[in-house]
Amino acid sequence: MRLDKFLKVSRLIKRRTVANEACDAGRVLVNGNPAKASVKVKAGDILEIQFGTKTVKVEVLDVKETVKKEEAESLYRYL
Repeated sequence: MRLDKFLKVSRLIKRRTVANEACDAGRVLVNGNPAKASVKVKAGDILEIQFGTKTVKVEVLDVKETVKKEEAESLYRYL
């Protein structure tokens, strides 16, 4: 699954366009490397998202095309 779509489906970022812009600005790292929005995300990857001064680090546990709001947090684990 594409990185920007995963960020939206997992609700780490609310909108796909915002996720796309964050990737283009270099604020999203996959396994320690700056990633474009088109990078394929798989279970086991470590994502690091920089929101201004705050950084969120998560491990991808599962990749699904669609999930309910309540189940979105089951896709990742905070580190």
